Amino acid sequence: MLTVSQLAKKFGISRTTILYYERAGLLLPTKRSSNNYRWYGEKEISKLETIIAYRSFGLPVAQLSELLDREDEATQEQILCNQFKALETEIQQLRLQQKAIMTLLKHPDLLENQMVTKKRWSSIMKAAGLSDNDMHNWHQQFEKMEPEAHQQFLESLNISPEEIKKIRSSTKKKS
Repeated sequence: MLTVSQLAKKFGISRTTILYYERAGLLLPTKRSSNNYRWYGEKEISKLETIIAYRSFGLPVAQLSELLDREDEATQEQILCNQFKALETEIQQLRLQQKAIMTLLKHPDLLENQMVTKKRWSSIMKAAGLSDNDMHNWHQQFEKMEPEAHQQFLESLNISPEEIKKIRSSTKKKS
């Protein structure tokens, strides 16, 4: 039997994560001691191992109960197939973004001296195969990862301050 801290240490995760899984109904302790300590047995240790594996596949916690509580292999297979498809879509979008960046790397002069305008940048992104939604996602990730660099990039496209503010705020709404 292991306590929350021991279990967390064994799997290299935080106590908070284990308690979160408990609140979500995914991992309940085998028993509680008189001082209200949680104790986890082999069954719960094995279940946590499965939870961690599913989380490593990118599955949201909300879907884990469907996977853990069902013995229906068809349901489990469907959830995993859906996740596989979602990851494949994300990989394709990332490849399109890589292609757009490669276009710029082959022509670095495009970004110098504000030679690239918003219109030109949009056409480069579209030529690389990005849809309007893909471009929004690209801006969203740029804003999330490097907000200052995103601001500078938008300024380099000679976009008005009002429009920059609008672009940046729209990316934050869907983050």
